[in-house]
Amino acid sequence: MVQKARIKLASTDLRKLEEVCNEIRGIAEKTGVKISGPIPLPTKKLKIVTRKTPCGEGSDTFDRWTMRIHKRLIYVTADERFVRRLMRVRIPDEVYIEVRIS
Repeated sequence: MVQKARIKLASTDLRKLEEVCNEIRGIAEKTGVKISGPIPLPTKKLKIVTRKTPCGEGSDTFDRWTMRIHKRLIYVTADERFVRRLMRVRIPDEVYIEVRIS
């Protein structure tokens, strides 16, 4: 029975995210399932501005910190063989993955 799977990936490290996407694409090509993606979703930018001096005295200098969260979306017509191979993929700690099968 063929089912559709939606794989959502998110990471702060773009290089590791792309490696996992390429690995999933390679598995899909080897098993011969239909794949669409990876579709890049908008990058979420978290910004924090803090004052450099802890006491508030002195010059008005600030530190600006940003964290970017990159996201990818992959749609696959998943069969049992693809799902088994997908579960064996090594996912780095920085990459968060969500798989929904419908």
